[in-house]
Amino acid sequence: MPPVSAPPAMTPQSAMKSTAPEILAEPVRDTGGVRQAVAPPPLAPPAAGRRRQARTEQYYDTKSQVFSALIDTIDLSQLAKLDAESAREEIRDIVNDIITIKNFAMSISEQEELLEDICNDVLGYGPLEPLLARDDIADIMVNGAGQTFIEVGGKTIESEIRFRDNAQLLSICQRIVSQVGRRVDESSPICDARLPDGSRVNVIAPPLALDGPALTIRKFKKDKLTLDQLVKFGAITPEGATVLQIIGRVRCNVVISGGTGSGKTTLLNCLTSYIDKDERVITCEDTAELQLQQPHVVRLETRPPNIEGEGEITMRDLVKNCLRMRPERIIVGEVRGPEVFDLLQAMNTGHDGSMGTIHSNTPRECLSRMESMIAMGGFTLPAKTVREIITGSVDIIIQAARLRDGSRRITQITEVIGMEGDVIVTQDLMRYEIEGEDANGRLIGRHASTGIAKPHFWDRARYFGEERRLAAALDAMEMVKS
Repeated sequence: MPPVSAPPAMTPQSAMKSTAPEILAEPVRDTGGVRQAVAPPPLAPPAAGRRRQARTEQYYDTKSQVFSALIDTIDLSQLAKLDAESAREEIRDIVNDIITIKNFAMSISEQEELLEDICNDVLGYGPLEPLLARDDIADIMVNGAGQTFIEVGGKTIESEIRFRDNAQLLSICQRIVSQVGRRVDESSPICDARLPDGSRVNVIAPPLALDGPALTIRKFKKDKLTLDQLVKFGAITPEGATVLQIIGRVRCNVVISGGTGSGKTTLLNCLTSYIDKDERVITCEDTAELQLQQPHVVRLETRPPNIEGEGEITMRDLVKNCLRMRPERIIVGEVRGPEVFDLLQAMNTGHDGSMGTIHSNTPRECLSRMESMIAMGGFTLPAKTVREIITGSVDIIIQAARLRDGSRRITQITEVIGMEGDVIVTQDLMRYEIEGEDANGRLIGRHASTGIAKPHFWDRARYFGEERRLAAALDAMEMVKS
């Protein structure tokens, strides 16, 4: 929350209250006042070199007592007038007083950890804060209060982080989703949301989740990845990255295909960085997570139905509407239903360079999924007509995959050529071939050219003056192969 000008300096004594509001009597209850009064603070990494110790039941009992005393003591209306850092300092002062008065036997390190935890509970996301501060974590998966898993380096491991109980976990989930105007409770137990940094959040609460709320956070790196970094990580070769740059630059219609966690959104962000700065780009997403750097970007987000089941705005509604907004490119974060038909129509009617992602395991399966999603929309078109629409709209399918060792690779760059009879014809420009694995279980492979010297989008590349760079990249890929 932004600093408030000239509030009176608050001391632990001035933060005391004579009567605790009834709404705060239970510290883990979802209190609208707390969420509205104090915004989550900027995420700060834990002190260098300090490792969080395994928690004991005694620690949680002590924390619960201190937290209850804090809630009975502090005046949140006064706390709300302070910026996040000042509010954190005042909470620390009061908690120190409580620890002294109640004479808890704690070491200095335990006291510091308790102070940090309670500040996170009041001002931030509780036990999640240390995980959110770590940039090496890709996913956070909370399976009820007692079990939290994280993905580090492509591998899922169990974290020592846990919540006091399911009520505290649900309270933090409600705090997260309320920031984007959504809610999660028994009447609306499924919710998608996002954190202020763009990280994607999914919550599913009881009664659908039997063992307590299940919270999944797909974290975004603070520094947006580039194609050069993907080359450094081995996801693509330098020559393949050049081909992808040209594909993004010359306004090819691109579908990025891949499974869950394969890096589709990251790759989509990389490709959009090569869009010219004078183009008007409109994005449509279920939960806004794309990080486009162009100056002329309009971001649209779907809306779920309200408690009466009304007011829903679907992805198809957004794609239809953005056609009336004079877009030059349309970017759909994830295509998962009938909106694929509207996106294909947009690609085929003057909005070259549009992009989207689809869940599928191969480029051929991606084409089949598009047919299936069009059929889901109730369109009664002959199969051949649907395939003609697809081939007339999609130029490139880029396949991303997360391999069994946890590494992420771009495994295919595939062109959609046209039709032969009732069959869609494709050709691969590049494939990733697995050759074995090393002593540590890491897969060894290489990106190999398929020998295509003049791809189907050659004329488009020549129109944009990129044919020489494209030819050089393809020649280099062929040389690497040989």
